[in-house]
Amino acid sequence: MSDATTEPEIDQTPMDQIEQAGLLARGAGAARTDGLAGAAGPDSFSVQVADQIESFVVAVAEVAKGDDPDSAVPYLLLQVSQLLLAGGRLGAHEDIVPDERYEPDTGPDPDMDSLREGLAVLLSPVDVYSEVFDPYVPHATPVAARISDDLANIVSDLRHGMAHYREGRVSEALWWWQFSYLTNWGPTASAALRALQSLVAHVRLNTPLADLHGLDTDSAAEDGDLERQAGRVMAAEIGAPLGLTTRDAR
Repeated sequence: MSDATTEPEIDQTPMDQIEQAGLLARGAGAARTDGLAGAAGPDSFSVQVADQIESFVVAVAEVAKGDDPDSAVPYLLLQVSQLLLAGGRLGAHEDIVPDERYEPDTGPDPDMDSLREGLAVLLSPVDVYSEVFDPYVPHATPVAARISDDLANIVSDLRHGMAHYREGRVSEALWWWQFSYLTNWGPTASAALRALQSLVAHVRLNTPLADLHGLDTDSAAEDGDLERQAGRVMAAEIGAPLGLTTRDAR
């Protein structure tokens, strides 16, 4: 006879599975650090940063599979926001000096094409946006960028440092993550976050995006074109496929 107190099984949504994968990645990362950072425990700086980075890498790969397109944009907004917390800690930390004078070889760079293409298909209505490369350059001209390219480039940078970390070169990994945060993946993640946040805001406030007017990362555009937000897509039209609900502005 079956136990009447047994709780019924609840089907997991794809986003639940992504969350679980991220938690498993964090657990696996913490377990690996037992022999990497000596006496470093789960509260150490290196362990926490590595866990946040690995969780992001796993989560973005799961999103790129396209199993749950309805939740892709808000979930990417959450993941990039959490990654930038780790980046902020790296940026605020004093300069990290690696143990070795020259960077050890980590082997060939990982192929990001499948990840990039999966994200591009998933975000195709709103992938292209405009961004100012350096806000402190006077009269800087906005340039075209793609969220899919940004995320793939960020993952590539993070995986390079993770290769060092998994080989026990903790100081090398932290140095690389800090250096590339300041020079590449930090600005890129910040730009992608602004685009994702703007997209969510447009949809939730029920305001349309401006015209694309030929803005594309693969072709030259006039200055006036680069000042416009990507995509002529009404908020109501992109809200359903991207899983964002609209709310009338007060």
